[in-house]
Amino acid sequence: MQGPAPRETPDLAALFDAAAAARGRAHAPYSRFAVGAALRDEAGAIHAGCNVENAAYPVGTCAEAGAIAAMILAGGRRIREILVLGGGGLVTPCGACRQRIREFAGPDTPVHAAGPDGMARSFTLEELLPFAFGPETLGV
Repeated sequence: MQGPAPRETPDLAALFDAAAAARGRAHAPYSRFAVGAALRDEAGAIHAGCNVENAAYPVGTCAEAGAIAAMILAGGRRIREILVLGGGGLVTPCGACRQRIREFAGPDTPVHAAGPDGMARSFTLEELLPFAFGPETLGV
């Protein structure tokens, strides 16, 4: 899926809108870099999260982690696609979040990167996290 901005579809627009709303609620007083993420689970439900910073920097939470936690709380178990929306440039999940996503998604899962003005680019999880360590590595 690597390449130019993905074609806007109603499904992608719904993810974008959910991520934008989540980004608007981010707690980012230190970096001033608000991020929202939204994912679609195996049943088609959308779950969103925002970054939540902390004065003790290492204990902040990424937007993707919040969206994954919301999915699990709601009963979802698989990520069909995820969208990350940052303040500008090409914002993709950090390394730790790529691994978090991998726990609930396969290598071909679409990962969309967006900015306030719209979609920037799409990748597969395999493109962002090649040769990933996943649940099947442990026989799960």
